[in-house]
Amino acid sequence: MPRAVWTGSLSFGLVDIGVRLFPATAPKDVRFHLVDERGRRVRYRRYVPDELDDEAPPEESAAQATTQCDTRADDASTPAEQEVGYDDLMRGYETDEGMVVLSPDDVESVRPARSRVIDIEDFVDLADVDPVFFEKSYVLAPQRDAEKPYVLLLRALEQAGRVGIGRFVLRTKPHLVAIRPAHGVVGLETMFFGDEVRDGRALVPGIDESKISDRELQLAQTLIDTLRTDWDPSRYADTYREDLLRRIAEKEPKRAAKLGAPEARTGRVEELMEALKASVAEAKNTKSGAKKQSA
Repeated sequence: MPRAVWTGSLSFGLVDIGVRLFPATAPKDVRFHLVDERGRRVRYRRYVPDELDDEAPPEESAAQATTQCDTRADDASTPAEQEVGYDDLMRGYETDEGMVVLSPDDVESVRPARSRVIDIEDFVDLADVDPVFFEKSYVLAPQRDAEKPYVLLLRALEQAGRVGIGRFVLRTKPHLVAIRPAHGVVGLETMFFGDEVRDGRALVPGIDESKISDRELQLAQTLIDTLRTDWDPSRYADTYREDLLRRIAEKEPKRAAKLGAPEARTGRVEELMEALKASVAEAKNTKSGAKKQSA
């Protein structure tokens, strides 16, 4: 069972329901690590480019800039790339006038406090909410002794054909949410705010509906009726993922973890286990050698 990402209460009017929030979906994208041909992980580092790169005249051509960068790289007296520690990272917001730099304290000073209650402010017709506003799906589960008001809300929403609109803060971000029936449970959809949804008409200007004849429209409707069926999500598999997993199964895994001695700096569990095993073996060998010498 997945772990709840939020625990609190759902409130509408004078009714308060203790709930837990679970993700409703589990994406199964095939995720890759970047590795070399031997299967060793490629690491990233944070750095500031050579400071002189930013001082190149704007009219300088790309070829000239490349030549100067190569020349400066060979000059030991010029500033080199500076690696930046994680604690030294700032947040930059680019404007027309330049980059505005915020420290972690600046960001933290306006961060909203975590919510313990989802307050339902309005109930609207589900048909009036365009799906484009829905961002991510969750399931609300009742806490102990909250089953009765939970079922009451679920049945009331089903019969009314409405969804509750509310707000709360999940982790560090405020969310607009829709509370709705979802296959026998109470679902929660995080939503985009109104100014986050583009007006599609502005992207497709100049549509002339007068060019469509009644005969053409009738034929299009006939085609839709011919292809009409009940919604069955199992009919639509991700064939790309299946083909990719099949190709992965055909490959022989690289034993990159056993190449050479374990690195001293390690952050992965597998690498840590290899380092511990090597340390135990070395300690046993040292102890065995000491006993032979003492004998």
